[in-house]
Amino acid sequence: MPDSQPHPSRSATGAAPSGPLEQADKDAAADAARHRHHPVVRTLGALSEVADQVPLSLVCGAVGLGGALSGRDDMLRAGARMMAAHVLANVVKRAIKDRFRRTRPVEMIKGRPYRCEPGESRGGHETSFPSGHTAGAVAVAAVVAHDLPHAALPAWGVAAMIAGIQVPRGKHYPVDVVAGAVLGLAAAGAVRALWPARGKG
Repeated sequence: MPDSQPHPSRSATGAAPSGPLEQADKDAAADAARHRHHPVVRTLGALSEVADQVPLSLVCGAVGLGGALSGRDDMLRAGARMMAAHVLANVVKRAIKDRFRRTRPVEMIKGRPYRCEPGESRGGHETSFPSGHTAGAVAVAAVVAHDLPHAALPAWGVAAMIAGIQVPRGKHYPVDVVAGAVLGLAAAGAVRALWPARGKG
């Protein structure tokens, strides 16, 4: 059942008034997060944790190890480039989160004062921007699609699921997810430019 609480993003929080685009972003997140307790949202949210830092590193490592054990140089190289894109996206994401405060939607819904401003984050409740899960998932999927084209469809499908569920589960605003996707694509593009795949650059 969706929550029946008042719309928190329209309440006074003591912060500077939001502009129309930011307010629309907050409203969309609050409306979607009303369904965060639905079993489907909770299940997909749990599955999306594969894009957290350690699990996603293990996925990249497993691809590379599989390539090494099977004698497939293309898979070994893809695993290494997946890891490079994931690490780069994570480093940039962390640098942004450490310097920009944005209250997570679920905390805003619970009544915590909303903040969206430059400044050092004071805890995980203020690290909504950008979506790290989305950045990592998109970065890895972009490398997979380039290096292992036969796996492009499932890779992009998983990345889309991970990105899409972050708003309903109350972890991120739509703009956070878009920013994470852009960051992931940029990280993958940087890896491709600096470390071209054999025979492709």
